Formats: sequence, structure tokens, C-alpha cells
Amino acid sequence: MPLPTQPLRKLGFLTIGLFDDADPRAGHESTLEIIELGERLGFDSAWLRHRHLQYGISSPVAVLAAASQRTARIELGTAVIPLGWENPLRLAEDLATVDLLSGGRLNPGVSVGPPMHFDQVKDALYPDTADTEDFGYDRVSRLLDFVRGKPATDFSGVEGFEVFSDRVQPHAAGLGGRLWYGGGSLRSARWAGEHGMNFLTSSVVKAEESEDFAEIQLSHVRAFRAHHPDGERARVSQGLVVIPTDSATAEQRAKYEAYVEKRTPRTTTTHGPARMMFAPDLVGTSAEIAERLYAQAAFREIDEVAFALPFTFGHADYVQILTDIATRLGPALGWRPSAQG
Repeated sequence: MPLPTQPLRKLGFLTIGLFDDADPRAGHESTLEIIELGERLGFDSAWLRHRHLQYGISSPVAVLAAASQRTARIELGTAVIPLGWENPLRLAEDLATVDLLSGGRLNPGVSVGPPMHFDQVKDALYPDTADTEDFGYDRVSRLLDFVRGKPATDFSGVEGFEVFSDRVQPHAAGLGGRLWYGGGSLRSARWAGEHGMNFLTSSVVKAEESEDFAEIQLSHVRAFRAHHPDGERARVSQGLVVIPTDSATAEQRAKYEAYVEKRTPRTTTTHGPARMMFAPDLVGTSAEIAERLYAQAAFREIDEVAFALPFTFGHADYVQILTDIATRLGPALGWRPSAQG
């Protein structure tokens, strides 16, 4: 699922939130306006990417705190926070705070592994502990425990005029069930399932059992659900770049097609010793994109998506793409917009 007779249940979008170094506020404001537009169009969720030492949003949790006060209904997610940059206890506090401010709409997605360009940033990030930091699944386990209310210390009670808790405060009931793992390998899919998380299928995967992207992604979805307590009911969201052109101008269509053409060669082979593969971008009319999606084995196994907006386009382009997704592509997939907040 979804099959042509079974509708897409949840429709979301993902953006990187680019900004100009000379005027960073404008880019952040554009992202907030795009999230507001997403709510008006009936999208079920809006997700932010995470970029450190780049000109994209470095603090999506802070941006989503602002978005929570400018929206009323749309779910707000991260796809994904790389935990190698984070202290799980402090992150748990921030996530719980934003979840409460949003009225229980936060969907944090996380991943593991060393920070990108670790050798170049380790002295700034972990000047005393770089050689001993654990960047594996244990970092996610700690976050899960803190968010789900397990004790963070053996100390609690009253000290003078102050009251101390042995678990992270505030505690956001329900947030523990809305944590997502962004994975691109069978091992990650299994781990996420075993630990009761939701699963974000990656647009970058390891070619472990096949060199067909959709088949690889399908194997991850099935491995995740096979190891999850909820089985076939376990939540999976697929993320692909889709660029509908229904209402695009001729200039926009030319730009979109050139963007996809430039990125397509990387999708035809594996990369590096890990044999990574990239998902192809989908550009065309909504009817054409829907047909290509239904042809994918992995897409037929899920009923939630978070379509990614291309990295380098302008605000007007994102407005056109989101509007076409909500009014043309979503309905072609059987989706119906949520009621406005």
C-alpha cells in the first residue's frame, strides 16, 4: 500500500531552509512562511533538514518552536537531526519543550554516525573527548530513554528552595511515540523496529542486496516492520524529491529539468566503499509523477510521504511546487487535505 485503490494517508514536505550569509533572517522567515503555506494547503506535516556550518538551518528545533506559534494543526518534524552533534539529555529537554509549545505536534527524526567532516570539526565540537565519543545507536537509546521518561539521575527532591526531578523536564507525554529514525541500511531498519521507533526511509541507501533503489528501500521497509512490535501497522514515511510542473512557468520548467538532469547521473551507480545509492528525482506533471511512484515497489508499501523540496530553488518556486503537490499530485495519489487549523 498505497495501491491505486488505496489512498495516501499522510502527505508532508521537507525543506532545507537555505539562507544568504548576508541576510540570514530572510531565509529563515521564508522557511516559516513556507510552513504556514503548507498548513493552509492542508499538508499533514512539514519537516526541516539539518545543516551545520552551512547556509541551511542549523537549529531546526528552534525554527520549529517559532513555527509552532504560527501554525495550529500541521505536524512539525526534523529529517534528520544528526545525533553526533548533540548531547541526548539536552536535546531531550529542547524536544519536549517544543512539543509542549506545539500542542503535541513535534515529530523528531534522528540519525547516528560521526559528524560530517569530523576530523575538521572535532577540536571545536569535542576538544577533550573526540576519541572516546560513541556515535552509534547507544546515542539514540539515551535520547529515547530521556524522552520517554526514564531517570536521568539518582537525585531528586528538595534542596533548599529548589525542587529537582530525576527525569527530563518538561516531560511531554506522547513524544516518545513520535520519534523517527532516518536510516539507509538494513541494520538501521531492524534497529529502529526493535526499539519501537517510526522509520524515515532514506533517499540515500546502501546497496546491500540489490542495485535497484526501490528494491533496496522496500527491503528496509519490510525489515523494519518485521522487527517492530506493531508489525504492519508500524509507521514508515518515504522521502523523495518530486517536482510537479503543472502550474510552472516555462522558465521554471526549464530550471527544474536542468536541476534533475544534473543530478541524475549520480543515481545510476553505487558510490564509495559503502556502495551508497541515491534516489532519482521525479519531475513532470502530477499525473506523470504519480504513475512513476505507483511503479515503485517501496511506494506501494507505505501510506505516508514527506516529499523533499529541491535544495537550491527560490521562494516562488517552492510556493508553486507545494501548491501543485497539494492540489494536483496529492489527489492523484488518493490523498485529501486536512482541515485547516
